[in-house]
Amino acid sequence: MFTGIIEAIGTVRALTPKGGDVRVYVQTGKLDLGDVKLGDSIAVNGICLTAVELPGDGFWADVSRETLARSAFIDLKAGSRVNLEKALTPTSRLGGHLVSGHVDGVGEVISREENARAVQFRIRAPRELARYIALKGSITVDGTSLTVNGVNGAEFELTIVPHTLGETIMVDYRPGRQVNLEVDLLARYLERLMLGDKAAEPSASGLTTSFLAEHGYLK
Repeated sequence: MFTGIIEAIGTVRALTPKGGDVRVYVQTGKLDLGDVKLGDSIAVNGICLTAVELPGDGFWADVSRETLARSAFIDLKAGSRVNLEKALTPTSRLGGHLVSGHVDGVGEVISREENARAVQFRIRAPRELARYIALKGSITVDGTSLTVNGVNGAEFELTIVPHTLGETIMVDYRPGRQVNLEVDLLARYLERLMLGDKAAEPSASGLTTSFLAEHGYLK
């Protein structure tokens, strides 16, 4: 688990095809690796990766086909800057929100505008994730825990203050950029819980308007 508070910006130094998937080497910059052991988790742009080698100034990790298919990892190349966060510990401050490091889908930056000293971003999420994104709720973008400041269909707005802009790769965002999205865990669990006994049925993939009406949630 993670908090969505980025600890450092790292750099992808190598991407090596290996047995049908990819092994990546990330140079971790100012991230303190003193307490990191082989097998520990580090979030890279919001993707939970396991350290399999620790050469000193970074780590190697394996990236599965599933991760390649569900995230914007495929867009990374040698030299790409990435957000980094070590896994949450029992004594960590939960400054953001609970983040699993499991990407739900890929969004696209639609616009970037100056807003006083902050920057306003508009991002389009995949249609199937729109129901989990709520005004003033939390969302994770490339591993950064952020507050949703506006919602219009599958598009949402973020107001990024100078500190967050300077401490993450969001400073590099421009329209057309693909970003990793993880929706709030509570929203997903609530949806599943509301299905009740129907959750055990193979066809129970999520809430529908007819289901909500049938159980009195819609009139």
